[in-house]
Parts: sequence; structure tokens; C-alpha cells
Amino acid sequence: MSEVLSFLRNNRLAAYGAGLLLFVLMAVIFGPILSPYQPTKLNIMEALSAPSATHWLGTDSFGRDVLTRVLHGGRITLGIGIGVIVIAFSVGVTYGTISGFAGGWIDVAMMRVVDAVLSFPALVLAIALAAAFGASLENAMLAVAITLAPQFARVARAQAVSISVRPYVDAALSLGLPNRRILWRYILPNGLAPLLVQSTLALGSAILQTASLGFLGLGAQPPIAEWGADVAANLQYARGSPWVALAPGTAILLTVLSFNMIGDGLADWMNPRRRKRQG
Repeated sequence: MSEVLSFLRNNRLAAYGAGLLLFVLMAVIFGPILSPYQPTKLNIMEALSAPSATHWLGTDSFGRDVLTRVLHGGRITLGIGIGVIVIAFSVGVTYGTISGFAGGWIDVAMMRVVDAVLSFPALVLAIALAAAFGASLENAMLAVAITLAPQFARVARAQAVSISVRPYVDAALSLGLPNRRILWRYILPNGLAPLLVQSTLALGSAILQTASLGFLGLGAQPPIAEWGADVAANLQYARGSPWVALAPGTAILLTVLSFNMIGDGLADWMNPRRRKRQG
């Protein structure tokens, strides 16, 4: 714990990212409880009202409180982002670890599949998959998870290859331990550090891609509050009433920025040379 606190004191970027993420999480978790408005309740008489003491971030074209929709939409966007990382991490790490440990032609064949997926731009592939699966939150989450899983597979495979030649793995093999036990007892736990860094960085990417699919109409469907979908729905009013699009857009920016700063900080912390230089 003392090492973590020391690192945060010496790495202001990670400290700012953690503080920003804490602010976003607290607002998303407790904000909807304190809000007096419902995110889907219409009030046409107050459509596109400017920010005021009643509506801190104004209202949208249907008279819905923008702040309330941002707070409620954060739960959906962050929930989907976490779900995407759980799926991508589970599938990608398992696939990559098995590939790196197996070696030989099995490793070559499995990695060619990963290379084929990585040859497509992630967002373009996510759009194509979401369009093929159908527009919904669940399909958007699955599409983004498929695009991120190969990144975890690559990192996990590299870790498995380097750890497989360690003496303790050779000792386990000589004792006749089953491959499954060697994989989950020795190789995977010792290769988690880079994967945790990758998870933090990928979480920001997952939120951004999910919001992009919502913006294109391939994710959350009206009247569900979701940051990307709200930006798309209110973009036409941005010139006269900029708050309706700026609020959810700023929420996306701050959340992705916080995860990226934390990921960069974790990358420094996992590097012993940089940790020693900053300590």
C-alpha cells in the first residue's frame, strides 16, 4: 500500500486520472438517486431550456433534464464497457495463453486467426458486426468485445511464451503435472501484470467504441439514456443549444481520459526501472 501511495505522489498523471475517475463514478452511482427528474419523462413545455438553477445542464428537445440523462446514461455506458472488458479478457487471455503454451503449429495457426481480426480497424469491424447482429445494447457489447479480444490474446500469448521457459515451469513439467494446472497455476498468474495494464487502456477504448455505436444508432435505442446515443440525438441542436450535445460528449471525454491516464500510470508502475527512478 505504501508503494502505491508513493507512486501516486510521484506520478501526478495517474493521481489525476484516479481522482477524475472517482468523481465520475461517484456522480454516476449516487447522482441518479439524488436527481428529482426521470431520464425518460417528457416535458415539451420546457424543451431546450438553457441551464438554470432548476436544470443545471438545461433540457433537451423533449424537455428531459440533460444532467439526469447524463447520470443515468453513465450507468449504462460504464456497465457496457466493463462487460466488454470481462468478455474480451476472458476469451482473449484464455486463447492467447493456450496458444503461447502449446507452441509449434498450433501457436502459428491460432495466431493467424488473431492477425486476421487485427487486420481490420477496430471501430470499422465493430460497426460491421453490430450491423450484422442487429441494433441493441447486447449486440453492441458483443461486437466491441470481439474487436478487443485479439489484443488481450496477443499480450497473453507473449507472456505465456516467455514464462513457459522459466525453470519453475520446467520443474512442473518434469514432475508430470497436467498442462491445465501448469497453465492456471504458474503461467497465467505470473503474466497478469501487463494484462491488467491492457485492461485499463482497453476499458477506455471499449467505452469510446460503445458510445460510437450508440451514436450511429447501432447500440442503445431511444428512449434509453446512453452517452453516445444522446450525442447523436441532440447534435442537430448543438448550434443553438450546445449544452444538449456537449454534456454527454464531455462525459465520454472525461471518462476515457481518466482510464487512459490510469493505464499510463500503471504501465510505469509495472516497470521496475521507472518505478525505481520515480521512487
